[in-house]
Amino acid sequence: MGAGVEWVVEETIAGTQAVQTAGQIPQQRGDTLLETAVRYAEERHWEVFPGTWLVTGDGAQRCSCGDPACGAPGAHPAREDWATQATGSATVARRMWQKQPAASILLPTGRTFDAICVPETAGFHALARMERMKLTLGPVTLTPERRMQFFVLPGACAKLPDLLRKLGWSPRSLDLVALGEGAYVAAPPTRYGTRGAVQWVCRPTPANRWLPDAEELISALAYACGRDR
Repeated sequence: MGAGVEWVVEETIAGTQAVQTAGQIPQQRGDTLLETAVRYAEERHWEVFPGTWLVTGDGAQRCSCGDPACGAPGAHPAREDWATQATGSATVARRMWQKQPAASILLPTGRTFDAICVPETAGFHALARMERMKLTLGPVTLTPERRMQFFVLPGACAKLPDLLRKLGWSPRSLDLVALGEGAYVAAPPTRYGTRGAVQWVCRPTPANRWLPDAEELISALAYACGRDR
């Protein structure tokens, strides 16, 4: 990522201890979804695709999918063939969001990155542990569903069960999952209805362009999830 490129978040979390004390993530700036989606494709070379969006009517917000009981309003794929729609081209991304500027920003996993997903509390505990271990992190998001997602190199899904067993954990005993091929994550500043927006815990920077391998983070993540059982 070139110098002078600004991202969605005004600042990253300044130290894990500050995070635990404040209990909140810095607010997003007012970049448009189009600008942000183009930046993800252009500067990070992430594939992106537009999802559903929020529709306001009768004083309430609902998902564009039309399901009144939608579990992720404004934050899920709008088409069944979303995997073929995803693009790493900034030009194509711009064209897609020009057609629907309110569409959420979704990133397919299993291509340029996988994501390890853990509960919020375990995620903050793991971040503190990783800071003490001086580990290099990739980007990390926090969703309104109180899930933290750590971006790692592709292949985490295949490795995760064996990595956990080597550490003495049964994969089914921990609330820790890897998202790979066929899955996706919602990227900031995508909103989940009235529940709030996806935010960066560790935002994309030149320093974390090269993602860590799952093996580098799994010990801290498994330990944190195990203590929170």
